Amino acid sequence: MNTTLFQRTSILLACATVAVIGSNLPASAENTHSSSANTVTNQAEQVSETHATNLNSASDLIIESTPPSSAIQSEKVAQTFEPGRATRSGSSYFGVAGNIGISGNTRVGESSFAVINKIGLTQNLSFRPAALVGDNTVFLVPLTVDFPQENLEITQLSVAPYIGGGIAVFTGRDSTVGALISGGVDVPLSPQVTATGGVNVSFIDETDVGILLGVGYNF
Repeated sequence: MNTTLFQRTSILLACATVAVIGSNLPASAENTHSSSANTVTNQAEQVSETHATNLNSASDLIIESTPPSSAIQSEKVAQTFEPGRATRSGSSYFGVAGNIGISGNTRVGESSFAVINKIGLTQNLSFRPAALVGDNTVFLVPLTVDFPQENLEITQLSVAPYIGGGIAVFTGRDSTVGALISGGVDVPLSPQVTATGGVNVSFIDETDVGILLGVGYNF
């Protein structure tokens, strides 16, 4: 009798224990699921924040690596075609010179008075017309490439070389046009004055060579 009562009591306690454990399992599972969901959400937010930070850093790098618009504009202005502008060799100028003839039977190869010009076109190019005045005046029409100024250690002067070519127009009874090679240096003496010296070689019936030495007023 007591044994049967003990067995029934044990069964009832076991059933009660199972019921209690069963009632707690859903809540525990729900808490575990909620905790896992929160963990995943937090990780997703951290990844999003990290991705946004990386994007901002990349944007900053792109912005920093982009050259300033002012530098691009300065480069465009430097290459703009603008007659009368300064070039790498210095200011444009108008002046006078003397031509020393070396060889030939035209004004290029004979001594004569000359009117000279330098008209800057772009940062690198200049138009340098000259007139060798006298009987059968010769007009020199070269287009030159100008080089940057360089300081001479001996004289402490700035020298700017140039070289180019064009045409030489010979006037007179038999007007003709020949090829021309021109090269020389500009020497800025002050903001207003530039000295210049160059060699002109023209080709018509024969080769004429002359040395041009002059001074110009900057404009």
